[in-house]
Amino acid sequence: MLLDLSSLQKSVDALAGAMIEVGNSQFMNELSSRQQTIVQAGVIQHFEFTYELCWKFMKRWLQENVGRVYVDGVSRRELFRIAAENRLIDDVDAWWAYHKARNLTSHIYNEEVADDVFAVSEEFLPQAQALLKALEARNDDEEN
Repeated sequence: MLLDLSSLQKSVDALAGAMIEVGNSQFMNELSSRQQTIVQAGVIQHFEFTYELCWKFMKRWLQENVGRVYVDGVSRRELFRIAAENRLIDDVDAWWAYHKARNLTSHIYNEEVADDVFAVSEEFLPQAQALLKALEARNDDEEN
């Protein structure tokens, strides 16, 4: 089954665009502290949404190409392990860290937590891009 990856592509692109803007020191320096916090919250929201799409597309691909019996009902960590075995991702521990950071996104009112999740968001982007590339390359891959 061919997966429509357009929503994942848009989400990854949006996160990348947000990261570019945050990395633009001229832009960020023109903002007030409050505005910078709002921009950071936007990046965190993009991270949250992109992470959710990543693991869901990972699961869909595995269900279609490995089998639902091996994927349905497994823990997220186990899902990441299976994804690594099937060359969709290369670092189970990193993806587990993204999962834990995603669970903290409801606590971004805490500045320290927000800073931590933001830092993870920066690390996450290349991994999300790599997953998207792997899914694109192996979309409708009957032979794994």
